Amino acid sequence: MYRYDEFDHAFVRQRVAQFRDQVARRMSGELSEDEFKPLRLMNGLYLQLHAYMLRVAIPYGVLSARQLRCLADISRRYDKGYGHITTRQNIQFNWIKLSDMADLLEILADVEMHAIQTSGNCIRNTTADHFAGAAADEIEDPRVWCEIIRQWSTLHPEFSFLPRKFKIAVSGATEDRAALRVHDIGLQLRHNEAGETGFEVMVGGGQGRTPMIAKTIREFLPKAELLSYLESILRIYNQQGRRDNMYKARIKILVHELGAENLAELVEAEWQQVRESAIDLPEAEVARIERYFAPPPFEVSADADLDAARCGDSEFDMWLERNVNAHKQPGYAIATISLKPAGKPPGDITAEQMEVVADLAERFSFDELRATHQQNLVLPHVRKSDLFEVWQTLKAHGLASANRGLINDIIACPGMDFCSLATARSLPVAKEISTRFADIAYQQDIGDLRLNISGCINACGHHHVGHIGILGLDKRGEESYQITLGGRSDKNAAIGEIVGPAFSADKIVDAVETVMLTYLDQRQSGEAFIDAYARMGREPFKERLYANN
Repeated sequence: MYRYDEFDHAFVRQRVAQFRDQVARRMSGELSEDEFKPLRLMNGLYLQLHAYMLRVAIPYGVLSARQLRCLADISRRYDKGYGHITTRQNIQFNWIKLSDMADLLEILADVEMHAIQTSGNCIRNTTADHFAGAAADEIEDPRVWCEIIRQWSTLHPEFSFLPRKFKIAVSGATEDRAALRVHDIGLQLRHNEAGETGFEVMVGGGQGRTPMIAKTIREFLPKAELLSYLESILRIYNQQGRRDNMYKARIKILVHELGAENLAELVEAEWQQVRESAIDLPEAEVARIERYFAPPPFEVSADADLDAARCGDSEFDMWLERNVNAHKQPGYAIATISLKPAGKPPGDITAEQMEVVADLAERFSFDELRATHQQNLVLPHVRKSDLFEVWQTLKAHGLASANRGLINDIIACPGMDFCSLATARSLPVAKEISTRFADIAYQQDIGDLRLNISGCINACGHHHVGHIGILGLDKRGEESYQITLGGRSDKNAAIGEIVGPAFSADKIVDAVETVMLTYLDQRQSGEAFIDAYARMGREPFKERLYANN
């Protein structure tokens, strides 16, 4: 895990002092809200419906036990005893008082955390595969490159006021668990024909009002050239991205208007100039950062006890089947902690639960855990022989739902319960759906499924790429919900298709069950929902959903 150097510590402390003064001037009336707004957004502070919301950065989703305990303490002292994991691997606190902000940021700085660039038209928190450094299908650990991007992009003088917010994701595995193709830039580590490792560069993905899948503009980029190439992309975007209309300001619109080939030519031309004067990547500096991500001291570990425990407890066996993944190190496994218990808001975690997970990370996962863009947590390095004890502890604290990748593993934004931009509620719908499908046997019968909910067209719940997507709308003052089907965020990424007219709030859960029943009635043996939809198309679902209309 990366540790702050002397510059990092000084920089974060200086920012806290600056913001303390800005808050004091706002509270005294010296600054108006309009004057204060850009200053607070630079520090991740949003003004929501009921209170201020603070978004804390978790670079590429990696946390230590000490940091999670700090977040638990913050949730108790400054919030209502819980935090919310976001789809950018960050954590949000929804009930912050402005008068507490500077003290809160000071506490975060004590554990090498901050909220810088979690908002505003800048390069946001770089995300990664949450199994990075552990996954059996990994080519190379992407966290090294995420950290390099973090250091390069933080307060970059040329890219601090872009046309719109900018999001980068990096993956080093063959399976895309980072949703690369719905990011402004997606970077996939891969080998070329000579066996060298570099990046496939994808540009122009995104969701919101105009959802698009990123286009590959370079099949292979040598690792040493990464920063100069990123700088070239950002320069073209900064120069040509639209600033007259915020709804058309993302780089995806520029890619759409220019075409991927034309954009690639512009980037290549800029790159030829940038390479001569741009920051290069000295091998010694890359090696220094790589050392922070060296594998932990794994031990030879037998898993005979695991087999016995699995045979003796069907609940544990079910959790192993759904929430545990293969590790590159023999004798170890990757354990996903679901934050999606039936009837609860997806992604929420209480202070007590944070402390439990911190203890588990310290005892069983080399003091490391991850936040995922699917709003769960991960213990990346657990000995198989310890999994039963880990599961028992999770079960005792309501964290052992064996539903990763099932219908109740819902992604949802905070919606109109908190967000001032939302047009409908997300969390009550998520809770009702998870209650309707609470029976784990029913979930398992349905099988692999991604269900995502957004409370407005900004798509913070990633509904466009859910196998089932739900979009909350305001229809003449009433909440209604539009269904999309067939979306996905993996390497075969696709935007879901709108099925038909929206459903009222009291009908949307029934509509989701109708979709499920249609699938269950017509699927072929062993066929997952997304594959059945690809074969069947939209019409069978549409016909059944609107049969009585």
